[in-house]
Amino acid sequence: MARVELDRVRKVYPNGHVAVAGATFDAKDGELLVLVGPSGCGKSTLLRMIAGLESVSAGTLAIGERVVNDVPARDRDIAMVFQNYALYPHMSVAENLAFGLALRRTPRAETETRVKRAAAMLDLERVLDRKPAQLSGGQRQRVALGRALVRKPSVFLLDEPLSNLDAKLRLGMRVEIAKLHRQLGTTMIYVTHDQIEAMTLGHRIVVMKGGEIQQIDTPMRLYEKPANVFVAGFLGSPAMNFFRGRVVTDGGARLESGSMSLPLGANLTGLAGREVIVGVRPEDLTLQRGAAALRARLEVVEPVGNEIFLNLRSDDSAIVMRVPPCELPETGSMLDIGVRTDRLHLFDADSEQRIEAR
Repeated sequence: MARVELDRVRKVYPNGHVAVAGATFDAKDGELLVLVGPSGCGKSTLLRMIAGLESVSAGTLAIGERVVNDVPARDRDIAMVFQNYALYPHMSVAENLAFGLALRRTPRAETETRVKRAAAMLDLERVLDRKPAQLSGGQRQRVALGRALVRKPSVFLLDEPLSNLDAKLRLGMRVEIAKLHRQLGTTMIYVTHDQIEAMTLGHRIVVMKGGEIQQIDTPMRLYEKPANVFVAGFLGSPAMNFFRGRVVTDGGARLESGSMSLPLGANLTGLAGREVIVGVRPEDLTLQRGAAALRARLEVVEPVGNEIFLNLRSDDSAIVMRVPPCELPETGSMLDIGVRTDRLHLFDADSEQRIEAR
């Protein structure tokens, strides 16, 4: 096990493109840290720098208190699991698992012991003699995990390992990875663009955009206290609703935008006249009769079993609500919408940074 520390790490390519701009964070010993963000945000580049597959343009990268900026990948005591599995098609599962150990000239008896232990942990014992083409997608991913596991590295790096799997297999493999981490207690850094994977797997999450870190915190802290509009909209499914307008405080604080007047609840006299963005999670909107905060037209109903998503429109604002199963009016009808004012999120309209209501 080892701590991974990055201090103002940058990656600038020869053409001047800045892929990572001054990343500073640490993955604690035994932690499962997730890097998340949209495609092109720099998360995979950052992981490849930690692995030694990309050079560090500036800053300091340390693994286990040893600076590894110029240390070759083979000497960093890390193991990496790739998105495309990278299995040798002509080798059996057992041979794929043992390949890395063979390169390091690990004694045969120890190799067999490690392979058997990894196969048992990942439920691969019955397929050790098969070739990758004879395996399901989930089994191939478990072989890729097992090949990293037998190495007994101090740090595991996983680069979007589940993106090639269907939804059901992804769910199963998320559980497998969480269980594996609990059993091993090894430091893991996991890259994904899927916010659900990030929220369910990570002890802490690093949210990235355009090569820059937006926020680092636990999943629930990120959900409840997003630092800016990007983080607020990226984490959560369905995404947060946003309303842009001006704060008016006479007769009670509210957001005014066109014909919409949204109550804000808190004492916001210090924000009077200020342009802000108000964020509301879909579960913090309610159906009610009379004295509604909003009136909106129902456009699409998405029943998903244990809950229903309502897609509505109020003036120019698209709104998504999450409600429990119930009888609903017909599409096209007007609905009265209540808002939990104690659950609103306020952001500055220019900087899009969070405003703490006082």
